[in-house]
Amino acid sequence: MPTANISWACRATIRPAPTCGGTEAMTQAVQGAVSVLRRSIEAPPLPAMTPLLGELAACGLMRRYRKGTVLIEEGDQGDALYIIMAGRLRAFSSAANGREITFGIYGPGEYLGEMSLDGGPRCASVETIEASLCSVVRRETLDRFIDEHPAFAFELLTKVIRRARAATLSAKNLALNSVYGSLKQLLESASSPRADGTAVVGERLTHRDLANRIGCSREMVSRVMKDLETGQYVRQQEGRLIIAHPLPIRW
Repeated sequence: MPTANISWACRATIRPAPTCGGTEAMTQAVQGAVSVLRRSIEAPPLPAMTPLLGELAACGLMRRYRKGTVLIEEGDQGDALYIIMAGRLRAFSSAANGREITFGIYGPGEYLGEMSLDGGPRCASVETIEASLCSVVRRETLDRFIDEHPAFAFELLTKVIRRARAATLSAKNLALNSVYGSLKQLLESASSPRADGTAVVGERLTHRDLANRIGCSREMVSRVMKDLETGQYVRQQEGRLIIAHPLPIRW
């Protein structure tokens, strides 16, 4: 079995990927190495992946990244897919004036970089928001894998369609919704109901994070959130945002 070269990186230097045999033994061996590394960065258990994505991850180069590492820069030419084994990554775009918009936060079992596999430039930047472990799969390795496992092409297509749909909805919200409407939709979509009738937002999101997600200023988000807290619609509990009552239709 090829030996994975695993190291901390401030920026990814991609080396040739090991030859992919897609064998069960190879997958189990790589998962064993990943388990050790995940414990070293205090990560949760191994992510739930489809069998094919797990096999593809075993074909890549395992790399660890410190928090704040930029893996992908918008506009660069890309030829690699990043499968997240541990940690969290943020996809975002920034303007010359420093304003940013966050397209999404991605965790174990997800992957990034598929949008440039057609040979075009990267359409977003990606950075780690905590210590992370990724399997880096180069384009030629992915091509061989799809030749051997045509069903994975459908998985990849489904992922691209879902992200295109999410991007369309995001653009619609930015163009047609008020800041409050966009914030309300974000909070509701990011929350999970609880037995007591409240809902908890799964991610720990600062006002800056919320502003970056919906494309407005942090100050505007802070104003809205303050009013929602005053009206007892939301509250903080043990570092989590709790939606205590259904959010009003209008602010």
